[in-house]
Amino acid sequence: MLYSGRNRTRPVPKRKPVPERSTPPPARRSKEYVPPATITLPPMLTSGSDLTFRETLYSMSSAFSQLQSFRESFGRSMGLTAPQFIVLIGTAYQQGQQGVSIRTLADHTLIAATHVTTEVGRLIEKGLLTKSANPRDGRSVLIRLSPAGEAAVRDINPLLRRVNDLLFQDISREDFAVVAKFLRTLSLNAEYATAAVRRDEQERARR
Repeated sequence: MLYSGRNRTRPVPKRKPVPERSTPPPARRSKEYVPPATITLPPMLTSGSDLTFRETLYSMSSAFSQLQSFRESFGRSMGLTAPQFIVLIGTAYQQGQQGVSIRTLADHTLIAATHVTTEVGRLIEKGLLTKSANPRDGRSVLIRLSPAGEAAVRDINPLLRRVNDLLFQDISREDFAVVAKFLRTLSLNAEYATAAVRRDEQERARR
């Protein structure tokens, strides 16, 4: 069968490829970004910069992390956790002749009394601590090292001495006194800072 030219399908012309557009380069900033200082207290700033302050915080964080790792290592060598090690050593140096109360031990180790109570119970189960009624306060108990606890403290002491001697070499008595005062103040201020963080979290939760 013959078809007329009018019915013939015209070939579709090929489209020319569209050249890819190059991505324009990012616009240059007119000036360097300067982040705001993370603190406003003048003693913590140097010519308005908080660089030294932040670097000191990084050093503190690293040092405290290392101290915690040492505690964990001491605990592992005794078959204990780091908190259990702290409570055991704290008891050794606070028990005196009568023993030490949970509250006094908590204040000494800076561990919450509820946590101290828990760790004391575990150390009693391990045979390292004993407890007895407090003759001065019937509502509390007194904690003491057992003979096994005394032996454990004696065994770990050489390692504690070696590590502490290395940690604090070349630090003068005056330097250490300054650090001790600084940490006491920082610990107190941390309570106010913690309250501020909690308020901020509560406000964010209400939004």
